[in-house]
Amino acid sequence: MSLCMFTPLDRALERGWPGRIEGNRVIHLAAQTLQAYFAGGGEARANAEYSLDEVRLLAPVIQPPSVRLFEAPDRFVFANPAALVGPGAAIRLPQGAKELGVQLRVAAVVGRGTEIGGLTILGDWRAAALDAPKDRDFALGLGPVVVSPLALGAASVRVNGAERAGGPAAGFPWDKALGLAARNTELRPGDLIGSTVVVATGALRAGDRVELVVEGIGRLGAEVELKP
Repeated sequence: MSLCMFTPLDRALERGWPGRIEGNRVIHLAAQTLQAYFAGGGEARANAEYSLDEVRLLAPVIQPPSVRLFEAPDRFVFANPAALVGPGAAIRLPQGAKELGVQLRVAAVVGRGTEIGGLTILGDWRAAALDAPKDRDFALGLGPVVVSPLALGAASVRVNGAERAGGPAAGFPWDKALGLAARNTELRPGDLIGSTVVVATGALRAGDRVELVVEGIGRLGAEVELKP
């Protein structure tokens, strides 16, 4: 199953609606957000249907309670939920940076308890010229859809249509990571658990068009822009 947040092109909703993608259609689900959908056990009444070419996909999670990025299966850091951006976002060069890098991760969206509601693509953008932690505090790409946990295929980063880096997306120990994330605390629907880095690339400059691709999930696009 493939889930999303979307807006009809003729409505331009800022937050959007949750939907289920079936073929070339998006079915509007009667829930406030995908977090609410997962909290309700993954059940919601179906409303209107739209063609995919009549909608724009948004970041599938809105204001996640937390974002954890794993540096190793037994170690993670927290990231900035306010830095989340969706498909097709303009990633602006932060002040003091002339180029960017991006790390492709797979992200688990927490459902009920410690269950995985689904998997999506996470782009962890970096500015090597900046000191930590501000080198990674400005943009986290997420999307385009959330899919049921399944066997993932190859992952790649494409820049201006050419593959820059590639590798397998499978193999991250999700059960171990979720257990560590939940230790001595409570996970909430919509929490994001980012895998270790799958593939990465750097030397991205203003005007570069970047696609993060994972077989089994889809393509998450972005464009690097100069900061005005």
